[in-house]
Amino acid sequence: MREISSPSLASRTTLRLGGTAIAELILDGPEDFTALPERLQTLGGTPLVLGAGSNILAQDGQLPLVLVRPNITTGPEIVGRAGDRILVRAGAAVPLPRLLRFCAQHGLTGLEGLAGIPGSVGGAVAMNAGSFGVQTCEKIEFIDVFTQGCINRITVAGLQFGYRTLSLSGKNQDFIVVEATFGLTESTRDGITNLMRHNFFEKKSRQPVTAWSAGCVFKNPAGGFTAGKLLDMAGFRGKKLGGMAFSEVHANFLINEGRGEAEAALTLLREARDAVLSRFGIGLEPEVRIVPCLSL
Repeated sequence: MREISSPSLASRTTLRLGGTAIAELILDGPEDFTALPERLQTLGGTPLVLGAGSNILAQDGQLPLVLVRPNITTGPEIVGRAGDRILVRAGAAVPLPRLLRFCAQHGLTGLEGLAGIPGSVGGAVAMNAGSFGVQTCEKIEFIDVFTQGCINRITVAGLQFGYRTLSLSGKNQDFIVVEATFGLTESTRDGITNLMRHNFFEKKSRQPVTAWSAGCVFKNPAGGFTAGKLLDMAGFRGKKLGGMAFSEVHANFLINEGRGEAEAALTLLREARDAVLSRFGIGLEPEVRIVPCLSL
C-alpha cells in the first residue's frame, strides 16, 4: 500500500475544486485491500473511495477524509464466454474510454452509449453511470468487491441498481469495486465504432465535455422534464458566481472557469435547487457527490 500525506482534492477531481485530505491510500493488489481497515482505523477520518474524480464536488479547506484509490489496472481482456455473451474483465482503475476502445477493436457491443463519459471502470460501476439508454450495471456479469474485510465475487443477481445507484442486494454495507466483468455480444467493428463516434459527437454538441466540470450536477426528476430543462427555464443557464458557472451549453453542468471555489459552487447549487422548487414544485436531488457529505 502506498500512502500520500495531505493530498489535494482539487488536483484529483475533474471539477478542480477542494481542499486537502488527511491522506491518500493507493491499493495496488489484494494484500493492500486486506490491510486497509487497520490503516484507516489508525489514520482516522472518513474514507472516500476515489476513481478518476469525475463526479465529486469537494469542499474547501482541511477535510477529514482519507482518500482510497483502488489502483487495479488489469485488462481490459476477454476472459471467457457465457452463452452468447463474451466476458470482458477490467480493473477498477482502467479508464472507461480505454474499455470502450477495446470493445470496438474486438467487435463487442453493449457499452456504446457510455462514449464520452470520463472516469474509471470502478467509478462507472459504483454509480451505475449511463447515457443514451445504456446503464453500466445492465451489462455486468459479476464484479469483485472488497467488503467486510475480504474480496468477494458478486453476480448480477446479487446487485441492486437503479438510476445512478448500486448496492449489494439485501445488504446495507460499504464496498469497493476491485474489478468488473461485463457480458457483451459480437457485432461489426465498423458499426460499433460509428455508433460510439456518433454518441461522442452528439454529447459534445450539447454538453461542455472539455470544461472543468463534474458532469450533471442534479439527477433528472420523474415526470418528464429533465433537470437541465428546469434549470434553463428557471434562468440558471450561464449564471455565474465566484468563478463558478452553470454552463451556457447545458444548464445542468456546473463548470469551474479556472478560479472557482467550492463555497461559490455550493451557493449556486442551493440557489438553483430553491428556484426550481419555488417555480415548479419539483425538488432536485444532487447527482454530483458532495464531500464531506452535506445536504444542500
